Amino acid sequence: MRNIFIIGAGRSASSLIDYLLNKSQTEDLHLTIGDLSLELAQKKIKGHPRATAIAFDIFNEQQRKSEISKSDIVISMLPAHLHFEVAKDCITYKKHMVTASYISPAMQELDELVKENNLVFMNEIGLDPGIDHMSAMKILDEIRDQGGRILLFESFCGGLVAPESDNNLWNYKFTWNPRNVVLAGQGGTAKFIQEGTYKYIPYNKLFRRTEFMEVEGYGRFEGYANRDSLKYRSVYGLDDALTLYRGTLRRVGFSKSWNMFVQLGMTDDSYVMENSETMSYRDFINSFLPYHPTDSVELKLRHVLNLEQDDIQWEKLVELDLFNSKKIVGLRNATPAQILEKILSDSWTLSPEDKDMIVMYHKIGYELNGERKQIDATMVCIGEDQTYTAMAKTVGLPVAIAALLILNKNITTPGVQLPINKEVYLPILKELEEFGVVFHEKQSSYMGYNPMNVVS
Repeated sequence: MRNIFIIGAGRSASSLIDYLLNKSQTEDLHLTIGDLSLELAQKKIKGHPRATAIAFDIFNEQQRKSEISKSDIVISMLPAHLHFEVAKDCITYKKHMVTASYISPAMQELDELVKENNLVFMNEIGLDPGIDHMSAMKILDEIRDQGGRILLFESFCGGLVAPESDNNLWNYKFTWNPRNVVLAGQGGTAKFIQEGTYKYIPYNKLFRRTEFMEVEGYGRFEGYANRDSLKYRSVYGLDDALTLYRGTLRRVGFSKSWNMFVQLGMTDDSYVMENSETMSYRDFINSFLPYHPTDSVELKLRHVLNLEQDDIQWEKLVELDLFNSKKIVGLRNATPAQILEKILSDSWTLSPEDKDMIVMYHKIGYELNGERKQIDATMVCIGEDQTYTAMAKTVGLPVAIAALLILNKNITTPGVQLPINKEVYLPILKELEEFGVVFHEKQSSYMGYNPMNVVS
């Protein structure tokens, strides 16, 4: 019997654990699920005879080493900064490792040791990063195999609410970590390349520079730039591409509305607000507005944001109950971003009957045999319920499939890596189609941004 040790039984682990349990008989597997909450781990295995739930503390060195040494492969669903200690133990006990997280500099430094021990450390094998890498590389490699040259690469991904659960003016609900949504775009200027020219967008302008795209059957979306689109330039083999842009998808209008919070300073996470525990929602809003002896909070806010009373942006703010003087923040020593997250969670938390939706969109322009063409590839995945969400499926399934492929020696290239090689992405993408994660490609003539080839 082969032992798989899964660290973390959170939201993203539901589909991952189910997939491996369903394969446990035919593949002769035993799963050990470790989580700080024994109850959560037990809930995920549902009494399955080929699984064991344990209370597990990543900082308990003796327990960590003991469990890793007994396994054949380790799947870490921990926050990214906690993978490193697991990785070092995996090298010590010569165990393969799989994570959905970005490769950190510390993890990358282990590459030589991992190769020396003939181990596979597969990272960035979730949704974004993960399915984005694999689906993009499949198209890029197919074009190159025919002798084509890549001119443009754009890739967008968004965790959204499914159309049937989309019932607020923002067309948005939290489908993943709310804190990441509130802090999105902070920590550096967005940078990308467009028609051969480097472009930069500072945080205070990020949500007013968006692209629009249509997904057949699901309508229009907008995308705002990720922080560093150039990170994967060499990895994807796109050093000569004229355009390289990676972004986050939202419904049209979201970014313009979100920009109100940015301009007011409500997304700031760098300082603590006094008396935050007893502050009302109305007090919070008023904190960012100038003093006026007679004007109401509502009037001051409309004046600062230049909003008319019948503006849809104003209606969106009212819908969030921001001006309620009875609702109390109740968070001690909180930053503006933490308070905003609390307020938004009142309105944007998925109801038990709600479903989430993942949308991914690749736009690839290329030249082949003297002709310029474009491929638009889209993927839409809708969740089943609040346990088997689209996010849990698209993050967890690639991780589970990769782990089994490594165990079965179908993936053998050693080292700290991401899923950009054919031995990895071809079988995983093929199997994901069985679970409804399917990309639809549409060919068209290539226009790019600059068909006249003028400097811009």
